[in-house]
Amino acid sequence: MDNINVFIIEDTASESDALVKVLTANNYNITGIATNFKDALNLFYNIKVDIVIIDIFLNGTPDGISFAETINAVPNASKPFVFLTSSTDRKIFERAKLTQPFSYLMKPFNELEILYAIEMAVEKFFTQENVFLSEEEDTVISSEYLFIKKGKSLKKVLITDIVYIDVEEKYCNIITENEKFVILISLTKILQLLDNSNFQRTHRNFIVNTKHIKEIVPADNLILLTGGYKATLSERYKDIIKKVRTLK
Repeated sequence: MDNINVFIIEDTASESDALVKVLTANNYNITGIATNFKDALNLFYNIKVDIVIIDIFLNGTPDGISFAETINAVPNASKPFVFLTSSTDRKIFERAKLTQPFSYLMKPFNELEILYAIEMAVEKFFTQENVFLSEEEDTVISSEYLFIKKGKSLKKVLITDIVYIDVEEKYCNIITENEKFVILISLTKILQLLDNSNFQRTHRNFIVNTKHIKEIVPADNLILLTGGYKATLSERYKDIIKKVRTLK
């Protein structure tokens, strides 16, 4: 697999060096190496990561598991990860298992074993139906919510709270009653990911959530939405009138 970004969390230089040698020889990109929990988190949120290889014990404590627990707590931060360890402690294994790693490998690692584990983890993770990454890898979408990167934080936006979406060049503005989010994705692509029974195109630059429609004024090519918002209704998309059961 080419151009996969790998982040390594390992406190033993000889072992991280061995991983780097194997992975780079097989066309993986090493985007960061951390030796402790604090540096691992800081790097993780500031570099491109497709998969993480995690040593369970960092400086004698199971901080690798703590790292996995932390990134699992925020859906958009979640990435596939593989544990490496020399520990045979059953309690450590049971705790690690709760974080749902894609593999749990014993040290010293076997070259083919680590390569197969990474490939299977990446393929399995990125074919999950509830994972969608935009071109900027700043958005995750599921049937109920979006997690959108805003500054250095991740904001949960319920799909039902979206009033409308409009486009500015290659960016989409996602508008709720109280907030605006900007993501790099085409209007056509995001429409494909939303439930078309609720989200309808009303103009080449607009998608509206029909549950937020307050009034349609066909003569003015206008749709009035909750929150005082307005959307354009073009001739091409006036069939939306037939799909809205109730106008308030």
